[in-house]
Amino acid sequence: MKLPLISAAVIALALPAFAEGTVDTSSWNQGGGEQDEALSLVPDHENGIETYEVCSACHQLNGWGLEDGTFPQIAHQHKDVIIKQLADIRALNRDNPTMYPFALPSEIGGAQSIADVAEYISKLPMNPNNGKGPGTDLAHGEQLYKDNCTRCHGENGEGDNAKFYPRIQGQHYKYLVRQFQWIRDGKRRNANPDMVQQIKGFTDADMDAVLDYVSRQQPDPSIVAAPDWENPDFE
Repeated sequence: MKLPLISAAVIALALPAFAEGTVDTSSWNQGGGEQDEALSLVPDHENGIETYEVCSACHQLNGWGLEDGTFPQIAHQHKDVIIKQLADIRALNRDNPTMYPFALPSEIGGAQSIADVAEYISKLPMNPNNGKGPGTDLAHGEQLYKDNCTRCHGENGEGDNAKFYPRIQGQHYKYLVRQFQWIRDGKRRNANPDMVQQIKGFTDADMDAVLDYVSRQQPDPSIVAAPDWENPDFE
């Protein structure tokens, strides 16, 4: 199966939403358009495989991305999170100029393809050895996570599909750092504004510590691949 030279990437999906308390998602997730259409569709597995071909050149055939943080791990990300992020990029609600041309309907298809590839990615087993931080301030990171992150991302970074909060457990540390910086510094337009407010006082040392801790939170073993796993859909 021939792969593209450039990925349509299914995006930077580990959007940290570290807001404290009950979050009114209407303030940051307006829905409508392709997002609502894709959420209502029944996914087609075979088309999901075909659409993922465009994504695999960057995110890898296994969906594990790259440890250097250039591309995030997207394997087993929540389906509705993937749909929201793709729809936001296509609606120009999230800046991603490198990916945008390849996420267009002319490249990967319409709302049905968004639903299909999101479902496909959400079933891929996760990387058993994601990129982690230096491990130098984990106690501080753990406390920051408990104080600021658990109500949205869960006790172990598992996220919440129904509320569009991404799974951040098992994500590459360097990718988490980049996205956190962009959100804190106002460079990610589709970020939850309650989260932006929550983390605006984080120093770089705070950021490094909490994301180092997050990078070490491991998913349930049932959704993690064996170290030598290869995607059978692309053999």
